[in-house]
Formats: sequence, C-alpha cells, structure tokens
Amino acid sequence: MDSKQAERMRHGKGFIAALDQSGGSTPKALELYGIPRDSYSGEEEMFNLVHAMRTRIITSPAFTSEYILGAILFEQTMDRSIEGMLTGDYLWEKKGILSFLKVDKGLAPLSDGVQMMKPIADLDDLLKRAVARKMFGTKMRSVIKSADPNGIKRIVDQQFEYGRRIAAAGLVPIIEPEVDILSADKAESERLLKAEILRHLDVLPGDVSVMLKLSIPTKANLYSDLIAHPRVLRVVALSGGYSRDEAAQKLALNPGLIASFSRALSEGLTAAQSEAEFNAVLSDSIQKIYQASIT
Repeated sequence: MDSKQAERMRHGKGFIAALDQSGGSTPKALELYGIPRDSYSGEEEMFNLVHAMRTRIITSPAFTSEYILGAILFEQTMDRSIEGMLTGDYLWEKKGILSFLKVDKGLAPLSDGVQMMKPIADLDDLLKRAVARKMFGTKMRSVIKSADPNGIKRIVDQQFEYGRRIAAAGLVPIIEPEVDILSADKAESERLLKAEILRHLDVLPGDVSVMLKLSIPTKANLYSDLIAHPRVLRVVALSGGYSRDEAAQKLALNPGLIASFSRALSEGLTAAQSEAEFNAVLSDSIQKIYQASIT
C-alpha cells in the first residue's frame, strides 16, 4: 500500500465514485444514460458504449480530485485506456484520484436471508493484475435481505476471509455487505452487521487496513465506532437505490461517513447532452454528494 495514497484516503475530503457496472448491470446503466438495449448488439458493443460513458465522466472537468478521492472500476475498465493511458494511470497521474477494482463475480442465491458472493476462483491472478495496473484497492459486494444472525455472520466471515487475502497482496479491500434499503428489518440487520464487523476488525493484524462500504444506516451515527476504528481506513456509503438528493440528505446525518455512489452520481446524465450540458449536470451531482460527504 502506497503511504501517500493511504494518507490521502484516510484524511482527504471527498467521496468515492462508483463506476463499476458489470455485465449484468450495464444494460440498465446504458438505458438510464439514454442508450436503449435495441440500439446495440453483443457484449463487445455494449462494453464499448459503457466505456465511452465512463470515459466521458472521468475526463470531464467536473471530475477532479478536489471533490473525488477514488473511483471503483470494473475489470474491463481497468484493462482499457483513456487518452492513451491505462485507466488507473490516467486517474492517478492526470486527476490525482485513486483506483479500486471490483473483484466479486456476482451474488449467490438467497440463503439465510442473505446473498453471499459467488466464489472468486481467479482471485490471486486478478490481484496480480490489479497490482500491475496500479490499483489502490478492491471492492466486493454481498447483500443482506433480512436480519438472520447466521446469514449475517456467514456473509461477514466471507468478506473478511477474502479481505485478508487482498490485503496480503498489497491492496486495500473495500468490504461491502450491503443491507437492502427495502428490508423490513433493516435497522436490526445493521445492528447485527456492525457487531460482526467489529468482531473481525478487533482481531486484524496491526499492519492490515480495510475500508467498509455500507448502506446508509437507519439510525444516524450507528457506524461512528467503525469510522474511528484503527484498522479502518475509511467508511463509505452506497446509495442503494435512493435518489441522489435523498441519499445526500441521509448521508449528511452521519458525520465521517462519505459517499460511494453509482446511480446517484450519474443521475441525469445522457448521451445526447452537449458537453456543456453534461458537465453542468455532473458538476451539480458532484457538488451535492461532496457537500454531504464533508458535513
């Protein structure tokens, strides 16, 4: 872990831009961007279009390190170039923004109220590539649907098992056990989740740092002790389906919690917009999310 980059992530002001839509979520992201599914054919064309969308966001003058600490990338984005540079190099050298790689392979079927991650069979090779591509860290997502103690324990155990392997490779893992915002017992799930996370944090070696990506809690400041934990570099919040304004309002009630928004960041952006229109909408989104993150 690069000490200069770690210091920026630990103490810098700003938020994490989530630009990691993968195969399953890409068609929906493109539809929201104004590109319908019947306007392209095949995965190659689809991924070319979404890379063009991400490139437009990243190269926008609104997308700067003044407001953005890091960006989460899909594997294909990591391997592609922007203005002749690998994406991670462009982000750090041209923008001063850290890069994280999404490493999970999607969700397993629902069991014990949770969806764990599918096995990441190629993790070691993927981590070697991520280091070579100058990623700062990784991100992996699983989902909690209900407050089942056994399910939540299993999901956190899996996240930290992979997290230790990622840290051993020299990268900072973002551990993301998302609680579904529509869950009937969301607050109880969050209480159980926090206890399980603390159990793992308290036994991590002193040279290991992790990040946490969590749903904005029902109870304000629930995660304040996670934010202050010495093994935690940063705690970031996902928007989880909330609109940008609603997510920003809820985030602002939790000092120390910063945003890591995807849909809320790109809300209102379309392929048909002029560069001036696109940059104005993106700038407005970035400013609102930034202000909520530094409250």
